[in-house]
Amino acid sequence: MSEPHPTDIAAPVLSISNLSVQLPVQKHRVLDGISLDIAPGETLCLVGESGSGKSVTSLAVMGLLPKKVLAVSGGSIRLEGEELVGAGDARLRALRASRMAMIFQEPMTALNPVFPVGQQIEEVLKTHLDLSARARREKVLAMMEQVHLPNIERVYASYPHQLSGGQRQRIMIAMALILDPKLLIADEPTTALDVTTQKQILKLIKELQQRMGTSVLFITHDMGVVADIADRVCVMNHGQVVETGALDAILRSPREDYTRRLLGAVPSLTPRPPRPDAAREKVLSVSELAKTYASRSLFGQRRETVAADAVSFTLGRGRTLGIVGESGSGKSTVARCVMRLIDPTSGSIRLGAQEVSDLSPAALRPFRKRIQMIFQDPYRSLNPRITVGDSIAEGPRNFGVPAAEAHKRARDLMPLVGLPDDAVERFPHQFSGGQRQRIAIARALAMEPDVLVADEAVSALDVSVQAQVLDLLAGLQARLGIAILFITHDLRVAAQICDDVVVMHKGRIVEHGTAAEVLAHPRADYTRELLLAAPGRHWDFANFRPLAPAPALAADA
Repeated sequence: MSEPHPTDIAAPVLSISNLSVQLPVQKHRVLDGISLDIAPGETLCLVGESGSGKSVTSLAVMGLLPKKVLAVSGGSIRLEGEELVGAGDARLRALRASRMAMIFQEPMTALNPVFPVGQQIEEVLKTHLDLSARARREKVLAMMEQVHLPNIERVYASYPHQLSGGQRQRIMIAMALILDPKLLIADEPTTALDVTTQKQILKLIKELQQRMGTSVLFITHDMGVVADIADRVCVMNHGQVVETGALDAILRSPREDYTRRLLGAVPSLTPRPPRPDAAREKVLSVSELAKTYASRSLFGQRRETVAADAVSFTLGRGRTLGIVGESGSGKSTVARCVMRLIDPTSGSIRLGAQEVSDLSPAALRPFRKRIQMIFQDPYRSLNPRITVGDSIAEGPRNFGVPAAEAHKRARDLMPLVGLPDDAVERFPHQFSGGQRQRIAIARALAMEPDVLVADEAVSALDVSVQAQVLDLLAGLQARLGIAILFITHDLRVAAQICDDVVVMHKGRIVEHGTAAEVLAHPRADYTRELLLAAPGRHWDFANFRPLAPAPALAADA
């Protein structure tokens, strides 16, 4: 006989019933009658695409819906039996941190940049407990130790910008759990982190949850993360709950088409079949590239940080080379050196037969059009004040193309990237994130480049939109013969789009080969560590079944 689920034997910590949230003026429902329960000590993953209502659900629970923009129009939210809908601001403030707490996606924007992080955690204790300054400090340091921060006295006095992304997220977890809340809401807390840091944070949340008995509402679009941490899964689409069930049931036998499509869009860790490299023309050659940053301490001592060291690779026309590694591995430094957005300290960068590493800005200008970049966040890289057509036409116009011809080129590119012709007349804010990334791709293509450098170009997108953009890049590459240098920390994405893979660690290349060689049969210990840290690596999501451990990793699993 199967063991009863926790919800069968204990009252839920959080119970949402028939909850609706709407825009007060337009009366449009953002949440439409959703219901879910979370049992004591349980992790419920709330999954769905951007715009499905996941984050609105969490904000409604915390009482943080933006006033006059979104409002609860019906339903109930109960925390340990206490009704939160209609509760006053003072009561909700008292409940936050003491009985429910939240970890946000981007700790750099959630933390105050002008106060040391230790003081910011202490602020929670000041608000809710009557403790002496010494007792508060001791409690904060003990919590920092529990979240496995190094050198806690130094971190206590550090400002957010002085910590790594993983350390900042640990500070947010410490702040959320300092008062032992019964409910922890984690809204995409690992999306911007590389796989090894992500694995550490997920393990930490699970460890603290087991120690404190906290219930977790984990919001994510990453099904790999879901496979690793969820007890149950709630799937949302267009403000409604589509399907809810135990993790194994959702992954093995999803009932709804939307759930199946969501799982089917997850990139596989199995590399795609290799494409022949028939002595293709080399459009980019990098040899012994190095970048060292120099600075001076308060006492005038010179310090040097080696960001890239002896990096060498070549890229052929129509091929995709992926550079993977953790944050701080040197991936983006190499990309920026290749683009000459920063000057390399030494080494060679050749575009075709032309050496460009030592060209002055003026001498480099004619070669700029041959290599173009797609950035991670298209909303920040597109000018919000001008139309999409003007953004795309700007580059060609700067290189002497007549305005009429440049705008015609922009309009002609819209169908190529899967957008309507009239998209050129609209502004960036009128598009979704995936559509804006298509516009950024069109802007790069308008220059008719030989090489595209994509720096984490799909990491901020949910899986279905990510799959569409990857398919678009592959189709454009097959049609136009463009070479792509693809920077990513997502090994699943690398497996599906890359012909060859370079693995970087602490500024150096530790492994280089075809995607099949590097990702299926890694030689370097560091590559194996990255693969072992990949969330959901034991699942074949598209075929709804678990995978046997890869032979190259089985011994370490």
